[in-house]
Amino acid sequence: MDVLIGVLVGLLGLWLLLLLGLFLVRPRGKALSQAVRLLPDVLRLVTRLARDHRVPRSARVRLWLLLAYLALPFDLVPDFIPVLGYADDAIAVSWVLRSVIRSAGPEVVAEHWPGTPEGLAVVHRLTRTDRQ
Repeated sequence: MDVLIGVLVGLLGLWLLLLLGLFLVRPRGKALSQAVRLLPDVLRLVTRLARDHRVPRSARVRLWLLLAYLALPFDLVPDFIPVLGYADDAIAVSWVLRSVIRSAGPEVVAEHWPGTPEGLAVVHRLTRTDRQ
């Protein structure tokens, strides 16, 4: 029984650390609202990139895992928690897209982007892959 309690307390502690980490790296200001506005285009982009064989296999696996995570009815951080509930999804998308852009190249991503050039520029800013 003590082991079970210790495991539960440990898992709770890890979850609280995750919440703290998400709070520290959450998109701030307009970034979160821009990410939410771009969601339909980003989902189409992720799906298209996951099917493109020019994208390295490891990146395609990450994209499919991302799609699976987004489709799950539960999250690491429930959506009813203000700001952080949606921030975990935005952060997961940002991390995966950042790695895909770096491995596949911005040209492939631009080719599959279904939205406006301004929207693609926002994606590059959110993933910190914009050229400065």
